[in-house]
Amino acid sequence: MPTNVIMPQMGESVFEGTITKWLKNEGDFVRRDEPLFEISTDKVDTEIPSPVGGVLQKIICPVGAKVPIHTVVAILDDAAAAPAGAPPAKTGEAPPPPPAPAPAAPAPPDNRRIFSSPLVRRIAQQEGVDLSQIQGTGWKGRVTKKDIDEFMAKKGGEAPAPAAPATAPVPDPAPDPVPAAPVLAAPRPALPPGRVQAVPMSPMRARIAEHMMMSRRTSAHVATVFEVDMSRIVELRDREKRDFETVTGTRLTFTPFYAAACVQAIREFPVLNASVDGTNILYRRDINLAIAVAVPDGLIVPVIRNAEEKSFLGLCRAINDMAERARTKKLAVEEVQGGTFTITNHGIYGSLFGTPIINQPQVAILGVGAIEKRPVVINDAIAIRSMSYLCLSFDHRIIDGAIADPFMARLKEILQEWTIPIR
Repeated sequence: MPTNVIMPQMGESVFEGTITKWLKNEGDFVRRDEPLFEISTDKVDTEIPSPVGGVLQKIICPVGAKVPIHTVVAILDDAAAAPAGAPPAKTGEAPPPPPAPAPAAPAPPDNRRIFSSPLVRRIAQQEGVDLSQIQGTGWKGRVTKKDIDEFMAKKGGEAPAPAAPATAPVPDPAPDPVPAAPVLAAPRPALPPGRVQAVPMSPMRARIAEHMMMSRRTSAHVATVFEVDMSRIVELRDREKRDFETVTGTRLTFTPFYAAACVQAIREFPVLNASVDGTNILYRRDINLAIAVAVPDGLIVPVIRNAEEKSFLGLCRAINDMAERARTKKLAVEEVQGGTFTITNHGIYGSLFGTPIINQPQVAILGVGAIEKRPVVINDAIAIRSMSYLCLSFDHRIIDGAIADPFMARLKEILQEWTIPIR
């Protein structure tokens, strides 16, 4: 009996996914809950398990396809049971998929949310246009005025004049949509001379690019850099890391030291944990700490919820667990949502300091540089200390130097005079 495999909805605000890899081929047997394909969304990359056991009869959506949620991506034949020892061989008697489910693949779901501005919705209502028929070209599929103008032009309609009142007719067909065609049809720039290979961005890299540009347009980015003496923490970690792992079963890295210090400093400077909503500042009571994790195609930022309630050991376990599951694509979508403050450690590759871009809708992000032994002056004497640069990028709309610098000074004090118990 054929079973449809659909694109799942990976979170409230996720309405499509990109298929990045099929883990089975047509004709292969797959067990129930065995990973069947991989998807990439604007929230998380993950494996999707098979809903039933059976033979993969047909792959409808190929690798690279952007698929709306609830769309059929493949068909399984769950009538053939797997033998106890091995998956069944391909047989000619497996019935082909009936024609009925096939048309469901390209059809968009009726209940998908349509993002558009009030102006676009008003034009659609006046012209009797169903916005679900229009493929939006705006951010995250948003239907723009240009989209609806071009849709009506293709239908033989007339694009409404932007300055006309909502009730006034437009007798003059002067706003001809044809001039927009050269812009849409503009050729791509020619490749530079020499040996050049054009490679499309991966879905993750394309989303990171979009998100970073959006953040630059949204926040007024400012950065401040502090140098921190990490000698006490380096000595503590070197002394305790072996016993710590033996007793607790988890590795002792530097990241939980920065995380615990940030939590303590944020309690004293809560605006660092806020977000902006128009002209309002939303102060968030929960400190949901986001920790950037490098993966082959870019970065994933899992979130440790209610970090203010966790001990140092709890933070350490959560960070190690999240990092491991991020690299193996085992994170659930809710585990990469809702962060209120981000830490990114660019120093693992030797970078001294950088100016990270704010992870929207947050208002601050801490960049952690490499820990290096350097000569410093202490009480008019030169000493060798383990030093690190910390850079805070912050949103100047609600945070200025009078807040950011005291926050960093307090963070520096916590790290240099470390007193938080690690067990």
